[in-house]
Amino acid sequence: MVSRSLSKTIIAFIVTIVSTLGLTMGKVDAMAMQDKATWLWDTTKIVEDESGVLSFLESKHINKLYLQINSDIASNYYKSFIDKATAKGIKVYALDGSASWVSAEGYEMQDQLFDWLHTYNENAAATEQFSGVHLDVEPYLNSGWSLNQGNTIESYQALLTKAKEGTEQLQIPLEVDMPFWFDEIAFSNQYGNGILAEWVIDQVNSVSIMAYRDTAKDIIKIVENEIEYAQKVNKSVVIGVETGASDEGKNITFYDNGEAYMNKQLARVHQHYANKTSYSGFAIHHVDSWMNMQP
Repeated sequence: MVSRSLSKTIIAFIVTIVSTLGLTMGKVDAMAMQDKATWLWDTTKIVEDESGVLSFLESKHINKLYLQINSDIASNYYKSFIDKATAKGIKVYALDGSASWVSAEGYEMQDQLFDWLHTYNENAAATEQFSGVHLDVEPYLNSGWSLNQGNTIESYQALLTKAKEGTEQLQIPLEVDMPFWFDEIAFSNQYGNGILAEWVIDQVNSVSIMAYRDTAKDIIKIVENEIEYAQKVNKSVVIGVETGASDEGKNITFYDNGEAYMNKQLARVHQHYANKTSYSGFAIHHVDSWMNMQP
């Protein structure tokens, strides 16, 4: 007969094991829910090499694709591609935007995107529909940024406010690309007073930080403020890295380092932020350069 004290010890041991397994499974589930995303700018690839693109995405365990909208491409190509991507567990987000969108005529281009998306999703089967919108609007590349930064920031905020309304009507999430240094940009206008990075995070479902550096140490440092703020407001941040050639400096891209080195650095970043609920994985920029990256 087992003594009462021994029984208590055994029960305590079992509880400890179950609790540990629960935590471990929780971590596994959290990792499975994280994004591994990439951008596909050359939409002709879904026409010319649909199976090749899908095979590449699957081989890299991509679960989210930002797919550039090209209205010259027939909707049937999008439907076919998204249907097959959905079957592989890949969500496809409609990607569009440019620095010109913060100019006077920019709203017209955004309206065209949302009109196209509304028509497309309305006429597509559930497995063929876009899962969200991903905007890449970089206002600092517009000439207005240097001429009148305050007005350009306000135009950018107006654009995102309108985009938010558009995605709410479509009942799909809105995501944006954002440079890591927006946490250094202050604004004071009709949208209030504050830090631009925080305002952007507040407006959208998720932000992809363009954390274009080639070491874990640098990436961890430059996204820290955004990760912390997103944690406070229950939003998500995806960390974006570059694989294309760049003339902006040697430390910007993994282009010269190779994929194995990149994966090692990203593993270190993941380990650092794994306990943050706001950290939601990585986005690799972009399909074309990643396909041609050295091992």
